[in-house]
Amino acid sequence: MSDVRPGRLKVYLGAAPGVGKTYRMLDEGRRRAARGADVVVGFAEPHGRPHTEAMLDGLETVPRAACTYRGGRFEEMDLAALLARHPQVAIVDEFAHTNVPGEGRNAKRWQDIETLLDAGIDVITALNIQHLASLNDVVEKITGVPQHETLPDEVVRRAWQIELVDMPPEGLRRRMAHGNVYAPEKVDAALANYFRPGNLTALRQLALLWVADRVDEALQEYRSQHGIGGVWETRERVVVALTGGPEGDTLIRRAARIADRSAGGDLLAVHVARSDGLADGVSHASLARQRRLVEDLGGSYHSVVGDDVATTLVEFARAENATQLVLGTSRRGRLARFLTGPGTGETVTELSGDIDVHRVTHERAGRGTLLPSRRRTLSTARMIAGPVTGLVLPVLLTIVLAQLRGTLNLTSEALLFLLAVVGVACIGGVASAVIASITASLLLNYWFIPPIGAFTLDDPNALLALAVFAVVAATVAAVVDRSLRLSRRSARATAEAETMSSLAGSIVRGEATIPALLERTRETFCMESAGLVDEPPDEAGVTAVPAGPGAWLALRGRTLSSSERRVLAAFAAHVGSAVERARLAEAAAEVEPVKAADRLRTALLRAVGHDLRTPLAAGWAAVASLRSRDVEFSPEDRDELLATADESMAKLNRLVENLLDLSRLEAGALTLNLRATTLEEVLPMALADVCDVDVADLEEIPAVLADPPLLERVIANLVTNAARHTPSGSRVLVTASALAGRVELRVVDRGPGLPTEGREHLFEPFQRLGDTDNTTGLGLGLALARGLTEAMNGTLSPEDTPGGGLTMVVSLPFAAQPLSVVPTEQSAGGA
Repeated sequence: MSDVRPGRLKVYLGAAPGVGKTYRMLDEGRRRAARGADVVVGFAEPHGRPHTEAMLDGLETVPRAACTYRGGRFEEMDLAALLARHPQVAIVDEFAHTNVPGEGRNAKRWQDIETLLDAGIDVITALNIQHLASLNDVVEKITGVPQHETLPDEVVRRAWQIELVDMPPEGLRRRMAHGNVYAPEKVDAALANYFRPGNLTALRQLALLWVADRVDEALQEYRSQHGIGGVWETRERVVVALTGGPEGDTLIRRAARIADRSAGGDLLAVHVARSDGLADGVSHASLARQRRLVEDLGGSYHSVVGDDVATTLVEFARAENATQLVLGTSRRGRLARFLTGPGTGETVTELSGDIDVHRVTHERAGRGTLLPSRRRTLSTARMIAGPVTGLVLPVLLTIVLAQLRGTLNLTSEALLFLLAVVGVACIGGVASAVIASITASLLLNYWFIPPIGAFTLDDPNALLALAVFAVVAATVAAVVDRSLRLSRRSARATAEAETMSSLAGSIVRGEATIPALLERTRETFCMESAGLVDEPPDEAGVTAVPAGPGAWLALRGRTLSSSERRVLAAFAAHVGSAVERARLAEAAAEVEPVKAADRLRTALLRAVGHDLRTPLAAGWAAVASLRSRDVEFSPEDRDELLATADESMAKLNRLVENLLDLSRLEAGALTLNLRATTLEEVLPMALADVCDVDVADLEEIPAVLADPPLLERVIANLVTNAARHTPSGSRVLVTASALAGRVELRVVDRGPGLPTEGREHLFEPFQRLGDTDNTTGLGLGLALARGLTEAMNGTLSPEDTPGGGLTMVVSLPFAAQPLSVVPTEQSAGGA
């Protein structure tokens, strides 16, 4: 199998059910088959739509595999048969589907599809945007419908092709109105709920943006593989350069306005931590505040290391395919710009090429220091200029002093030469200062020490004076050079500390996942890629540092300096810590079920100690009294004692049944008999023991696929719980509605309700959250109700009752709905 070419995956992605994904998928299958390809339908779900069902004609279909689960019969894709058939192309619908557990099946259909791809089979599949894990919560906020079937975005991103099946909201609503999506009796409810124009518009935008990001990733990969450095203006990307100065807020807001001018524009803020120091006025507090501002405006913040700020900025902008670069005008004054030459802004403009550069004015423009601190190390130009100046400056000074002969004495002339040597030291360091001191000593001896015009190197006093002059000049130059080297080290340490501070801030903000740390490492060091490997690769252009036991952080790209390697080692330590935390989290996840079982046993023992003993004691006392021969009971007393015994035994029986059912659910041993069940069939028995209940008209509600006794237990537990919380004088309301292939039964109470933060504990067993009477019951009612509902492929969720109170919503599939979807998709069922 190692020689088999992996299959290619094509995904048809839609914003909502009904846009035509399955139709398009089958249409492509028919076209490929017409061209001679071996195409087989592994699984297709037409949802009863005639036009989609017609597309299956002429296509070979692998029969579905029948399976049982908890007493119910279901149909799933026969993966083994499809692998044995081994076609060139397999059509597999409903990418995010959850398989029926058992018999060695994969948990998810996307895992089945990966098995097919590994076998060398090309796969065509379909998916709705709400099933992507990264967008699941966003879709729920928009539509109010939770989505329980999701798959990782990365699985979809790895697809060979992703084709968006797009349709305007008005067109989709017309399609629904014509009965091309749902049956006529469901259309009105669907149009009024999930398929509102606003919902569809928002879902469509999510789908378009997600696909745009995927296309952008593919474009970046193509540019990298082909070495394309030029800017392709496929999307506005605005990079704003931050120095940490007070002008940063102005630049960020200006860049954000530029990005907002085009839909889908990106804002990226970048700060360069320079190895030769930071510009004057840098404030780490300002950088942190500006980072928050960038993120509040929907942008992203990046920190990179570079010896040359201008070059690093342009390289970053090109790597991100930026179209515009925003810089602040220089804070240096005119004299400083005249003395030190062009600054970062001018250099960036020269290097930018096809990237537009915006120079934004601000209140700090031209108000910086006279001599900027960025010229603190010996550049190549200074290393060349130093020796030249050491030779030329003493000669020029000699010419000037020769014209002033007689005006200054020898001491003043020597001090001026000493000042020139110090100036040369500031430019070129010790070596240049030594050249300048020798040149100045010889010129001073020849032109200014009597006898004029001759070297007096044979005079001991003259030799001593020249030697002292040279030593003083060299000492001063050495001190100046040492000061420059210390300044360089301090600047490097500052840059490294700033980089590590940025990394620490990312970890604090929750970006400490391994992929996020790897991406930040790649960005910081301007590398092509960063990853974790088991062994250091022996390849050119790859830098590897240890990141913990058996792990190495490998970066591909330019060669890093020794100081950058030190910073990289710190990054590797953080990555190693993240890997270790992930391992510990996996170990903790394995221990958690054991801890949960222990807590369950402890809670059970505590509950049994009181709640089972109370009815048992009452029944025992009644029976013991009846058996007593010392007391003669009247018929009324005897009936009362018998009623007490009967009520106690009935209560004890219910508690034991709840405990047994809960244990069966947790063990997966509960037997189900799913069949078409109407609510009128189960409600009378469910409400037999509860008074003050109003039931809405349920005649037009379709039958659901459920186990009648279990559904009766669910409704009875919910109604009993609602009655316990409903104040005196109010009544519990039971109502139902049908929408998109599901029936939603609502049990409404007018009690105090429940805070949102308390709902996560609502369905835990052995607790009585918010009960007005905590002296009765084991707290199993809601836990058992949810377990039984989910066993019947349904859902149970709480909602706020308008006007106060809590509403429990039971959602179950129509009896006529196909049984191959487990659990059944919510109101946004796949199309």
